[in-house]
Amino acid sequence: MTTALDRAAKPDGPAGRLARAGGAAARWLVRVTGRGRALVVAVPYLWLFLFFFVPFLIVLKISFSQMVIAQPPFTDVFVWAEGWLPEIKATLANYIWLFQDALYWIAYLNSLKIAAIATLLCLLVGYPMAYAIARAGPTMRTLLLLMVILPFWTSFLLRVYAWIGILKQNGLLNNALIWAGVIDEPLAMLHNHFAVYLGIVYSYLPFMILPLYANLEKLDASLLEASADLGARPWKTFLTVTLPLSWPGVFAGSMLVFIPAVGEFVIPELLGGPDVLMIGKVLWNEFFSNRDWPVASAVTIVLILVLVIPLVAFQRQQDKAQQALE
Repeated sequence: MTTALDRAAKPDGPAGRLARAGGAAARWLVRVTGRGRALVVAVPYLWLFLFFFVPFLIVLKISFSQMVIAQPPFTDVFVWAEGWLPEIKATLANYIWLFQDALYWIAYLNSLKIAAIATLLCLLVGYPMAYAIARAGPTMRTLLLLMVILPFWTSFLLRVYAWIGILKQNGLLNNALIWAGVIDEPLAMLHNHFAVYLGIVYSYLPFMILPLYANLEKLDASLLEASADLGARPWKTFLTVTLPLSWPGVFAGSMLVFIPAVGEFVIPELLGGPDVLMIGKVLWNEFFSNRDWPVASAVTIVLILVLVIPLVAFQRQQDKAQQALE
C-alpha cells in the first residue's frame, strides 16, 4: 500500500517535479555563469584587439610600403586587381635603411640608456618612499598616497613646462641658490641630459611608487619579526626578506617607467638640448617633418620588438622560477 510520501517521491510526483526544476535551474545557472565569465574575460581581449592589435597591423602594413607624395603618403601593399587574390607590393627597403643609417641606432641606444638610468633613479627614490608609506599608520598612509597621486590632477604638459621656469638661467632654482650663497653664477640646468633625467623621474615616479606600495603593504610583518628574533640586523632582514619578496613590485614598477620612457617625446623636446637624441623625436620628424610614414612605421615596429621580446622572455623565466618554488 503506497503512502502519500511514496506518491510524492515518484518521478511524476511533487518531489520529482521539484527535483527536475531544481536541476534545470542549476544547469541554467551554470550556463549563465559560464557565459558571464566568458564575457568578462572577452572584454579585455576585445579591448586589446581593437586598440593594440589592429593599430599594430596597420603600422606593420605601412612599414612594408613605399613613400609617395600623395594623401596618404604611402603606397598600397595589397593591390586588388582582377581576381580574388590581391597583388602584394611589399618592400623591405625601410628596414634595410634603418640598418644602414646610424642615426636610428644612435637614437635607439640613447633612448634605452636614458630610460634605463631614469628607471634606476626612480627605483632608488621610489622604494624608500613606498616602504615608508606601507609602514605608516592608516591616516598618514592615506595622506601620503594622496600626495603621490596629486600631480596627476595637473596636466602633464603644464608640469613639464613648470620645470622650464624652475631650471632656466634666471629661474627659481638658480635664484634661490644665488640668494643662499651656494653659487656665484647661474648653473646650466636646462636643455641637457640632467633636465631630461629630472623631468622623467619627476613625471614617472608615481608609476614606480604605487606598484611597490601595493606589494610592500601586503608583506607579512611576522616574517620581519622572525628575522629579528633570529638575530638578523635590519639591513640583513631587508636584503634577505623584504627585497626578495618585493621583487614583483620592483619589476612591475620598473616596466611601467621604462617602457613609456623609451618612447618619450615631450620631456626631451622641452627640457633636452640638441645633443639629447631619443627615438620619440626621430619618429616625430619622420611622421610630421619628412612625412616618411613607411620609415617611421618601420622604426615603430623595431622599437616594439626591442621592448616586447625581452619582456616576454623575462616574464616566462619568472613564471618558471615561480613554479619551481611552488
